[in-house]
Amino acid sequence: MQDIFVIGGGINGCGIARDAAGRGLSVTLAEKGDLAQATSSASTKLFHGGLRYLEYFEIRLVREALQERETLLRAMPHISWPMRFVLPLSSDMRFDTETPAARLLNTFMPWMKGKRPSWMIRAGLMLYDTLGGRQILPGTKRLDLTRDAAGQPLQDRFATAFEYSDCWVQDARLVVLNARDAEARGARIMTRTEVVSTVREADHWRVTCRDSAGTETEHRARLLVNAAGPWAADVLGRVAHVNSREKVRLVRGSHVVTKRLFDHDRAYFFQGSDGRIIFAIPYEQDFTLIGTTDQDHGDADTPPECTDAEADYLLAFASGYFRRPLTRADIVWRYSGVRPLYDDGASSATAATRDYVLTLDRTGAPLLSVFGGKITTYRRLAESALEKIGGVIDVARGPWTAGVALPGGDIEVAGVDPAVAALQERYPFLAPGEALRLFRTYGTETAEVLGAATDRAGLGRDFGGGLSEAEVRWLMTREYARTAADVLWRRTKLGLRLSEDEARALEVFMAGAVPGVGRDEEETAQ
Repeated sequence: MQDIFVIGGGINGCGIARDAAGRGLSVTLAEKGDLAQATSSASTKLFHGGLRYLEYFEIRLVREALQERETLLRAMPHISWPMRFVLPLSSDMRFDTETPAARLLNTFMPWMKGKRPSWMIRAGLMLYDTLGGRQILPGTKRLDLTRDAAGQPLQDRFATAFEYSDCWVQDARLVVLNARDAEARGARIMTRTEVVSTVREADHWRVTCRDSAGTETEHRARLLVNAAGPWAADVLGRVAHVNSREKVRLVRGSHVVTKRLFDHDRAYFFQGSDGRIIFAIPYEQDFTLIGTTDQDHGDADTPPECTDAEADYLLAFASGYFRRPLTRADIVWRYSGVRPLYDDGASSATAATRDYVLTLDRTGAPLLSVFGGKITTYRRLAESALEKIGGVIDVARGPWTAGVALPGGDIEVAGVDPAVAALQERYPFLAPGEALRLFRTYGTETAEVLGAATDRAGLGRDFGGGLSEAEVRWLMTREYARTAADVLWRRTKLGLRLSEDEARALEVFMAGAVPGVGRDEEETAQ
């Protein structure tokens, strides 16, 4: 019998599995699709405190997230790195009227008429700089956009800006690396395996699973973790047969990707006249990521899509800042994800809390359910989950994950650039951009991926876009990849570079590379 059975292979499920396995607990995790197939591969890909959450007075959440930025950066400097954000100032910046800060300002300074003054932004950034005990990341400074390169892509009306720090993260890779580390510590990770039913006994759960071949297996565990994200409510009701007052609010966040819109490596934080904000972020070397929206989403089983209306909103928003207006013709890819937020009764999707709530039902064998959360605080969420678990089953070891490297991340933050240079020296046939992409994907394990190759032929078949057979085989044998979509849109983002014909050729290869593994009926290579 296992100690813990986890339902859900997103960041929260894999983070909990890793933490629990590292404390000596026996763990099984089941994910009905691919790891990070839903919410955890469709974020804005930031480790950030959430500057705008200060306007909602979510101080605890922001502090915890700011503390985590550097803790996580040290543990995974290959898939996460510092990024500077440029926040242009203008006279028409406005609050979201739902925020407590806006209501407070309107009460005591009604003449401001909902505007977000620059002095308040500066005060918020000063708090942002100090709230989390920043050590690695540089602080806020003021920019003269008429002189700084960050002003060149922007309209002339933007003369000044603030520049502050946050971090980028490759979200889907974060999930996979947590799963790998959990497995290395003894956990069993089952992908393409759906939990179809559970039976709750007095002291354990009986969990029936069905894999992609239709084979059913039964598992027994002392505690069940519901980390199903958008499907958390469905797991509670249909699978676990538990009535709960806690609800999930599904909020769709959509993004568009364009060809690169500016030449520097900083991101932009844009404020709208409607009180919302969006980011424009350097993406995958040759592209720009613009997002996100906040729209209520009715049904977890309805695949989220970035609608034309949402795409047009993002393009118009960004066009209010950039010199060159953006149109749909600029879009090379769009994606959308459903954020399973805790339903706190907020009147709008934007105002709904990004904090997490954990509930422990002890009516019979214990059931821990995860509601809400954000990618930046996943590790702390897992620690909180293990604290609750420790109240009902014996947990011999205390918190341990802070600062412990994920696979490929055993290198100092300052050591990444020299490591990329050393990689290119060892494999001189790699172009600089290729070496950077590979290290930003596999870190110190890159040499294991490439092996003893002395030229491109030594990496096997070339699938296009810099994707080699050696890399594909690594992803299949070490990182649970089963389809072309797993490789092109979650383990990497090379789907932006491969043609449809190349993606189909990859799918055929992968179907033949491992007996019994083929295209999932419900998903293609996009």
